[in-house]
Amino acid sequence: MDVAKILFIAQNTYSCYEKRTRDIPTATLIRLADFYNVSVDYILGRTDDPKANR
Repeated sequence: MDVAKILFIAQNTYSCYEKRTRDIPTATLIRLADFYNVSVDYILGRTDDPKANR
């Protein structure tokens, strides 16, 4: 599955997010959390509970 397409971004941009060489914009972070059905805090590593603050 091509997550970059779902997020409406280029694959190399998504790769930079994964490598932590580029910050994820808020709107993209929200779309990513919605796609994986987890909280933004979970993606950011602020909680171990994927559903926290949803």
